[in-house]
Amino acid sequence: MPLNSTIGMAADPEDGSEVAPEEATSPAEVDVDPTPQEKVVALPLEGESLKASGSCTAAVGSESSSHPEGLSLNYEEARALLGRLEFQKGNVEVALRVFDGIDLQAAIQQFQPSLSDKTPSKKGRTKSEVPSSVPQNNPASLVLEAIYLKSLSLQKLGKSTEAANQCKSVLDSVESMFQNGTPDIEQKLQETVNKSVELLPEAWKYAGSYQEALASYRRALLSPWNLDDECRSRVQKRFITFLLYGNIDWSPPSMAQQIEGSFLPKNNVEEAILLLSIILRNWYQAKTHWDPSVMEHLTYALSLCCEPLVLAKQLEEVLPGIYPRTERWCTLALCYYADGQRDIALNFLRKSLNKLENPNDILALLLAAKVCSKECHLASEGVEYARRVIARAEPSNYHLKSVGLHILGSCLGKKSKVVSSDYQRSLLQAETLKSLTESITLNRYNADLIFDMGVEYAEQRNMNSALRCAKEFIEATGGSVSKGWRLLALVLSAQQRFCEAEVAIDAALDETANWDQGSLLRVKAKLKVAQSSPMEAVEAYRTLLALVQAQKSSTESTKGTPEIVDDRVSEFEIWQGLANLYSSLSYWRDAEICLQKARTLKSYSATILHAEGYMHQAREHTKDALAAYVNAFSTELEHVPSKVAIGALLAKQGPRFLPAARCFLSDALRVEPTNRMAWLYLGKVHRSDGRITDAADCFQAAVILEESDPVESFSSLL
Repeated sequence: MPLNSTIGMAADPEDGSEVAPEEATSPAEVDVDPTPQEKVVALPLEGESLKASGSCTAAVGSESSSHPEGLSLNYEEARALLGRLEFQKGNVEVALRVFDGIDLQAAIQQFQPSLSDKTPSKKGRTKSEVPSSVPQNNPASLVLEAIYLKSLSLQKLGKSTEAANQCKSVLDSVESMFQNGTPDIEQKLQETVNKSVELLPEAWKYAGSYQEALASYRRALLSPWNLDDECRSRVQKRFITFLLYGNIDWSPPSMAQQIEGSFLPKNNVEEAILLLSIILRNWYQAKTHWDPSVMEHLTYALSLCCEPLVLAKQLEEVLPGIYPRTERWCTLALCYYADGQRDIALNFLRKSLNKLENPNDILALLLAAKVCSKECHLASEGVEYARRVIARAEPSNYHLKSVGLHILGSCLGKKSKVVSSDYQRSLLQAETLKSLTESITLNRYNADLIFDMGVEYAEQRNMNSALRCAKEFIEATGGSVSKGWRLLALVLSAQQRFCEAEVAIDAALDETANWDQGSLLRVKAKLKVAQSSPMEAVEAYRTLLALVQAQKSSTESTKGTPEIVDDRVSEFEIWQGLANLYSSLSYWRDAEICLQKARTLKSYSATILHAEGYMHQAREHTKDALAAYVNAFSTELEHVPSKVAIGALLAKQGPRFLPAARCFLSDALRVEPTNRMAWLYLGKVHRSDGRITDAADCFQAAVILEESDPVESFSSLL
């Protein structure tokens, strides 16, 4: 058998030791005899040569059977084939030693001329040209695959930085080989490129080089690698996970990667949302398979951005059959509830809880009860939902039962405010306290439950118990939640301890952040009014106005990532409070200016019309005052101050208006049984009508309520 090159070094079959070379040869070629078992490869290795085993020569023979240059392999290709064989056997360290002998740059320079001749750029094609491709089993494919396998071997051995550098060299080489554009490369080389693109950022992550990983992900998605849709989708998903959960020091894309007119993300969450939107668009176009984790990542990202409506829109666009419809309805209900659209949320929940759908879904029942607990007219429906939750809770699941009892108590408290009978109201109030007490027995350290219990005690005028709950809440939250301080201050003001209430507010202002101080400053202004310090109250309102305007400017400047602030005070409330304050001081011009400011913010408001009526009444313009009160009542049918004012004015018009006055005052007490002014004027109506006993009862109720009347309604805490 003629050999152009003989083998000078072979592997010992017993111990794997190297045998000294018999003869050194310069050409690195293989001549293959027609007999397969006699195929030999010459591998000059630092002046030595290596004789491959039978399995190696078989692999070389199969590879060279379709080699473009006939039956000859050069040094780099032979090493690539031998290393791949060892890697497939699991001999990672042996494969790595074989790969170390490959000079990538020399190989690329050798292959560059032939590739540039055979692969015209896509940019240079004419309409008549047929796209050419790199020949199958091109030598560059073997060498680049070898370097990829080398980086994979390094990764398996824990050398992530070296693996990343080797993988990067593969992609850099491909770019240098195709400087004039991306050709239609062979499938084997494309697979190597795809795998390298996926491996590089992962290797940088394992090495702890997060900035390099970030740049590698962007390079993978922005460079023209001809990635197929599935490969691109995998890279995008890993990049999304890295952006959302990697806790990285994010930096924007470089100017070279930016396209004019394209959207530029401002942070890692925005970049993740952009990628998620691209994946969803590809799925809608049937380019990729559906992956439920995409919607889970999008839900998390949009929750961070406080964009529940965007998430709802994405859920509504998902084709039927992907999600069970009851699950989709519940998620949509959560989105709309988070956006404050409770009616829409409740409609979705009603559909989900229909007897033909999923009537026993605990999550849907809890959310429906929670929505109903916010509105008095929905309280009865919420009671039914909450009782179904309690009935279906397992005896050992104390937490779920506690939550159900908590929401049941809230619904019963709302329901007690709309019943017409005093007897029914007292029964519902007793049931409310019973439910909250049972709930707190099961979950003693629930701060929100303690707070709701305190508010319920306060509304029922049990001030000592309310004060105890307020102190427990402040202790449980470490004084960091402003509503606990507000409850404490209002309870103290109801006990006529105004100085102590002001001390509590000052302590709260020291403990809470600036953005949370709005409701505290409003209570402070009302405390100053109650202590007959109107000028100090005006100063408190001015501070509050400056804070609200600063919040407004901050929200406008950070549009898209709004900051959610609890108990935020609106600018409208401030101007209305100032108008009432100036009216009580008979500063009519200042009061009118404040009302005008408030009117520009909200054109039709019962509170503004009521304030106008008060100003007319103070000037003894009775008809204008009555007209303003009636307009306020017409604007908001449940506006208690307007009903009380109408009843008080009608009571002064003579005996024939007393029935109408009694009707308005009784209706006001139906809505707000603790309104002392309604009891006072109703007593005057009874006295004028000759019902002395009823008048005495009303006056007594008014006196008791005056002794426990807070500067601000307890309902403002909910």
